[in-house]
Amino acid sequence: MNRLALPALMLAGLILAGCQSSLSGDTYSRDQARREMSVRFGVIESVRVVNIEGTQSHIGTASGAAIGGLAGGRGSTAGAITGAVVGGVAGALLEEGITRRTGHELTIRLENGNIIAVVQEGDEKFETGDRVKLVGSSGNTRVSRY
Repeated sequence: MNRLALPALMLAGLILAGCQSSLSGDTYSRDQARREMSVRFGVIESVRVVNIEGTQSHIGTASGAAIGGLAGGRGSTAGAITGAVVGGVAGALLEEGITRRTGHELTIRLENGNIIAVVQEGDEKFETGDRVKLVGSSGNTRVSRY
């Protein structure tokens, strides 16, 4: 096998594994643009740092299996199978680890007295007592300072 093929395949797998949508309060998907959303206001009651799981899209598994199969299959069917299995497991773990994010669980007292919690990526810093605006529809809510 070409000496550059294995690193190229690994790089392609890492790039594809890193393609995940943002869970930031500042990012909207294309289908959320130009849609009416409800707006509510509240006050931050507490902030807790949390981990947001990485993606498990099977891209990492497939890439790892392909790379492992090619690397392990130099002259041996059993080696190719073993390499594919080990590569698939390693690729899945790599994808999840690369796409894992740190976020904040925001507990918010709304103006109507209800208390809710929203988890989003930790790109904006919030503190207890901050006034916030919540924008959302269809179960998706983002929080920003008001």
